[in-house]
Order: sequence, then structure tokens, then C-alpha cells
Amino acid sequence: MNPPKKAVALISGGLDSMLAAKAVMEQGVHVEGINFFTGFCVEGHTHAIRKRDGDKPKRNNALWVAEQLGVKLHIIDIIEEYKQVLLNPKHGYGANLNPCLDCKIFMVNKAKQWILENGFDFIITGEVVGQRPMSQRKQLMPIVAAESGADDLLVRPLSAQNLPPTLPERMGWISREKLFDFSGRSRKPQMQLAANYGFTDYAQPAGGCCFLTDASYSQKLTDLWRFRGKRDYELDDIMLLKVGRHLRPRPHFKMIIAREDGESRFMSGYKSEFVSLNCASCRGPLVLIDGETSEEDLQLAAAILARYGQGREAETVEVTLRSRQGEERNITVKPLTPEQIPAEWFL
Repeated sequence: MNPPKKAVALISGGLDSMLAAKAVMEQGVHVEGINFFTGFCVEGHTHAIRKRDGDKPKRNNALWVAEQLGVKLHIIDIIEEYKQVLLNPKHGYGANLNPCLDCKIFMVNKAKQWILENGFDFIITGEVVGQRPMSQRKQLMPIVAAESGADDLLVRPLSAQNLPPTLPERMGWISREKLFDFSGRSRKPQMQLAANYGFTDYAQPAGGCCFLTDASYSQKLTDLWRFRGKRDYELDDIMLLKVGRHLRPRPHFKMIIAREDGESRFMSGYKSEFVSLNCASCRGPLVLIDGETSEEDLQLAAAILARYGQGREAETVEVTLRSRQGEERNITVKPLTPEQIPAEWFL
């Protein structure tokens, strides 16, 4: 007997990729998953840090999906390679800084390289025609296949019957009749298919799995580039953009104010890289200062911090300033009022 064909599925952690992989597995194909880590993934970051997300499972959904499917998952770090996708997208951005079409082309191309290196036969994605305006319009589907180099080795099981037959279908590796004709933004067909497969717990879509689709995050990243004077970033930069309130009270420095204890603990790991502030005379959040500050700047930052601590109604608050080297000193400030913190300071 001929050995079973082998496919790799792009696993984001969402429902669509889980269903797409399952649909092909049901036809006797050996499937493994691949997950590309860009640094901008929503999964496993803020949900794990913030108490307000306590009702959400503390899990990496891509790993969890692979466990539900019973498949091996390959997690590949593409942080450095991905920079060129974000900084110079051939097909431009979506509503924010999301280079969705270029991103999909890049990831499918990486998957194509992977199947050639590992002896696999074709690629599976969870794309649905018409679901996402930037990358899943029907006229864009051929662009992804062509520019990625995957061509007709790229199978989209959830929308396959709306698209031309791929090589795995033509060769009889998989049956086109057992694939689907989903289209549009409704999630009802996927939810029904999930029920048919016995999946009852899965990640709910909420604007995608990437922070670059978020307007607030994109604004903070743009501000970072403007402040640094160049369009570049490191992993720590983009991680810190995911936490805290970001305020720029002066053009030359920014404050990152923790919103709860979980964020304070996370941000504590960066004390050696930033000047930091915390309330000494009452409970309050940790603050990191990004930029070079004068004594006047530190007085302003301390007064802003005091507004977000439990001493906001006090006449004065004592604040501890800590240098990058760990040297500490205390200053006393009067908390600012809400009216003294203009909206344009917030990023």
C-alpha cells in the first residue's frame, strides 16, 4: 500500500485552522501543524498577565488546538524575518498597521519551504472566502498562492468548493466533495461543523489574532518609530506596547503606567532598562519612563503617577524614583487632577 500523504496546516489557534486541519485528517492524510511566531501574536500575552482576563483560559491556543487534534505542532520564530513584511509591505496595510496580504504570502511561503525540507506533500490553511477584507477576498486568493510559490499545493478546505481544484484534489489525495463551500463573515457554518466534529471549546474571534489589527496598538507603534527616529523594533519594544497605559506628556519621554498588579509584575522585569517610579506613601502602579528626562520631567511624571495611585485625593504623595542602576530616592509631589492630564497625552 502507498504511504498516506502528508500535509502541514497553518495553526493560528483559532477555530478555522482547527476545522481545516480536521477536515483533511478525516480523509486519512497525515497532518502536522505549524505556527509562526512574529511577536505580534495576541495569544499567551496580555491574557496571561491581566486579572481582567481571568475568565479566559491561560493557554497558548495554537498548542491547545494541536492537542485537540492530536497532531504535532512546530512553532517557528520568524521575528527578525517578519520585520521586512511589516516595514515594507508590497500590498500595503489594512485599516491599521496590519500587512495582512503580505503576511499571508510570507507565511505560506515559509510553509512551502518547510514541506520541501521535511518531505510533506501540501499545505492547509483555514482561510474562508470573503471573511477578512484585507487578505481573504476571492480575487486575492490566487495572489497568495502564486506569490508564495505554493501554487496549487495550497488547500483551503473550508472554501475549497468555491475555488479551483488544487493538485491534491486532482490527484485524488483528498476528495473535493468532502471539503466545504463556506464564504462570508458569518461564523455559523464553522460553529455547526465544530459541533459535528465534537469540538465544544475553541477560541472566539475578536478582530483577529494579531495586535497589528488594533488601532490603539498601531498608534503606539507609530509613536515609537517617530520617537526613535527610525522604523525598527526589538521584541521587548513590541511586548511593552501590549501592556499598561502609554502617555507622552512631553515629546522626549513616554510613561508606561501599569493598570493592575499583573502588569506591574511583568514590567518589573524591565527596571534595569528604564527609569522607574512607584508610590512610596500609598499603593500605586509601577511606571517605566522611556526617554531621557530632566528633574522637571521626573516631577511631572511623579505627579501623573500619583493620580493613578490610592493617594490621588491626598494633598501630597511620596514617590520613589529608581535609576537603571538601581539607585533610589524619594520625592514629594501633588497629584494631578484629571483635568491636568489632557487627552492628547494618551497614546
